[in-house]
Amino acid sequence: MPAIMNRRTFLRSTFAATLAATLAASLPAFADKARPPRILLRNAWQTVNIGDIAHPVGILTLLEQFIPDAEVHLWPSGVDNGVAELLMKRFPKLAILSGAAAIATAIKESDFFLHGSSSGFAAEKDVARWKTETGKPYGIFGISFFDAKPAAIELLTAAKFVFFRDSVSLKLAKDKGVACPIMEFGPDSAFGVTDLRNDAAASVFLSAHGLEEGKFLCCIPRYRWTPYWTIKKGRPLDEKHDQRNQQMKEHDHAPLREAITAITRQTDMKVLVCPEDMTQIALGKEMVVDPLPADVKAKVVWRDKYWLTDEAVSTYVRSAGLFGNEMHSPIMCIANGIPAVVCRFPEQTSKGFMWHDIGLDDWLFNLDEEADVRRIAPAVLEIAKDPASAKAKAAKARDFVRQRQRETMDVLKRSLPA
Repeated sequence: MPAIMNRRTFLRSTFAATLAATLAASLPAFADKARPPRILLRNAWQTVNIGDIAHPVGILTLLEQFIPDAEVHLWPSGVDNGVAELLMKRFPKLAILSGAAAIATAIKESDFFLHGSSSGFAAEKDVARWKTETGKPYGIFGISFFDAKPAAIELLTAAKFVFFRDSVSLKLAKDKGVACPIMEFGPDSAFGVTDLRNDAAASVFLSAHGLEEGKFLCCIPRYRWTPYWTIKKGRPLDEKHDQRNQQMKEHDHAPLREAITAITRQTDMKVLVCPEDMTQIALGKEMVVDPLPADVKAKVVWRDKYWLTDEAVSTYVRSAGLFGNEMHSPIMCIANGIPAVVCRFPEQTSKGFMWHDIGLDDWLFNLDEEADVRRIAPAVLEIAKDPASAKAKAAKARDFVRQRQRETMDVLKRSLPA
């Protein structure tokens, strides 16, 4: 009997030891599988435009809200001009990649590649690298599409999803043969900019210029083609684009001056002429402010310095609305329930049509259609005269966008590897 008991005791001890060793050896694997998903976000294209800054802010806000346990690594093209600091202040857990080695490591260790909002398929070559080197899943979030080359079509087709920020791009992609399993309208990620603020800076500026909350509108000018050669060192003059800019700048800004004149003469509202990109500071003075009649100019403020997205949004949310020839400041306004009028032209690509897609046709105007041009000033004046109704309309569009954000984030969440 003692011999039998000793044998049983020995077997139990041996089994327990073997089990413990097996579990110990397996723990790293179990721990690795239990870790948060790692998303490599390709975004942040440049910092001379507060809209391009808004892209990563918006998608990071959505990821934080809908996939809070995700570990996000941002692969940027540019985070200078204080943008890296802005991002890290708002998203302290974010990892911003710098250098080829860090990018290579992130590609190896990440589970999913997410291409953020852009004008066109901006990081096509990086998606191709990810696909070739890893074979892991990827998705495209909130882009316009106008490059129907076979390589782009193949990459988009192989994605887990492609969300186009305007229906014109979605239709073109389908017509050209993109056959991704999930291809839908998905709002530009800048619609996710809802809580980024620099209230202190905005308050100082507004107070210094006599702008009261709810008592002013914002106006943004724009050239047909952004003259990067005036602000980016080493960028050569594009004579063809510059010629087009000079040819159309009076035509494109006369309707804005007409709207400003109507607002200041028929309401107690003031107007702030402000930039979305660095090139629009001087343009605003030349083409919007300087030609105004003296009585109108007395109620107009010209912002003579560039700003970052946080201060801009803190200003927009205190305004009665925004109008002009840009796209992403209107997006951020609607995201926060502030009315916004978009004046577009073909040089901006098809992104302006997103206003149609979110139910704001009445606030979308084609500057190359004279019938549309004649309607701009009356539409802006209506916002100034009836801010409550305008805000209700903006809120309805915002709610539609938020529903789509929930749906698109759910698709992303389901696309992440288990």
